[in-house]
Amino acid sequence: MNLPNFKYHPDPIASGSIIESEDECECCGESRGYMYVGPVYAEEELDQALCPWCIADGSAHAKFDASFTDEDGIGDCDGCEEVSEDVVEEVAFRTPGFIGWQQEQWWTHCGDAGAFIGQAGHAELAAHGPQAILSIQDSTGLSGGEWEDFFKALDKDGSPVAYLFRCTKCSTVGGYQDCD
Repeated sequence: MNLPNFKYHPDPIASGSIIESEDECECCGESRGYMYVGPVYAEEELDQALCPWCIADGSAHAKFDASFTDEDGIGDCDGCEEVSEDVVEEVAFRTPGFIGWQQEQWWTHCGDAGAFIGQAGHAELAAHGPQAILSIQDSTGLSGGEWEDFFKALDKDGSPVAYLFRCTKCSTVGGYQDCD
């Protein structure tokens, strides 16, 4: 079974937000082979309880008033742009989120939310090129040797880590960094 298409999180399996699972979804009651394991903001405990299809079609939001990214965190990073309420709702209510060290933020650019690429350490960030590196450097406020030390310390599976996004309009890669 093919996963639903998420404009703002195109590969939620690679990012670790969706895993293979035979568990039944708390929303639709079906076992579809995959389960969402990212953050869920709802009154009910819904950790690893929702299938990607119920997120994509909005039924998980409608049934549980669930969101998957804090609405206030969408476009709430340095260099981010405001986006329409429709975009905020698409990201918050119908897009898998991701787990961060602190409160997650969703990078925006060209008046739209970025597509989440995933976590990046030094090597992954370097592979995305100078613009991506500059975006993360700008989010730190560091320069010179302090930035170089921080850049070398970036760890995809540890701390500090960069969260990368690709602009859905111009393909620029940007994001922000975080640490425990």
